[in-house]
Amino acid sequence: MSLDTDQNEIVVQVDNLSLEFTTSDGPVHALSDINLDIRSGEFISLIGPSGCGKTTLLRVIADLETHSAGDIRINGVSPADARRQRAYGYVFQAPALYPWRTVRKNVMLPLEIMGLPRADQQERAARYLEMVNLTGFENKYPWQLSGGMQQRVSIARALSVEPDLLLMDEPFGALDEITRDHLNQQLLDLWRKTGKTVVFVTHSIPEAVFLSTRVVVMSPRPGKIIDVIPCVFDKDRTLDVRETPAFLEVAHRVREGLKAGHSYDDD
Repeated sequence: MSLDTDQNEIVVQVDNLSLEFTTSDGPVHALSDINLDIRSGEFISLIGPSGCGKTTLLRVIADLETHSAGDIRINGVSPADARRQRAYGYVFQAPALYPWRTVRKNVMLPLEIMGLPRADQQERAARYLEMVNLTGFENKYPWQLSGGMQQRVSIARALSVEPDLLLMDEPFGALDEITRDHLNQQLLDLWRKTGKTVVFVTHSIPEAVFLSTRVVVMSPRPGKIIDVIPCVFDKDRTLDVRETPAFLEVAHRVREGLKAGHSYDDD
């Protein structure tokens, strides 16, 4: 069963996008001729080998990197305008929490910067900590939490600005497999409840296929899109779906796409 999304609303539109860095060793072609439309309510995973440009593409969407050629629009405006409008939340690979601030105050930080009234800050912090199942941990400090719990605080903080678009840069990559599976299920439930549009970077084929409405397979540098693979699973799926023939078929296609892009070759 396909997921319900507004097929007429494009949130992220990338047209013929390329990015080249200048280094002391010469130019580095990070991205080449990227074309991708991401529609409202989709969960898009970018997968590929290290150095393929998937995080760079995410950073271009977030206005943390500037592309060299082509065009990109977020809700019809430039990434810079989207950033100023707080159109997205960003979850980094590491939780990036301030150790001297409590969980509540870490979530409230962007709201303080926005100048929201204190009562609104506290209400949002409570609401989004409940959404990531951290009610009762508001007064703990990051160092008192597990790695998985710290990432959930980071997700709550990103959601607290109430963006329509959530950008996630391999947030579970450093966690053990059991914790990662648990957070995958929680993230899927959160996405289903909120209806956010998500762009998610990962190295894990099972994670990408389980979470996504579409998986974007990228080649080694210069990063190009090799394949865009639909994942047509029920929206309230559980981890058990990973044992089904349909899941294994999609995972196989992702793996074949990575092979076609020489993602398994040794440098």
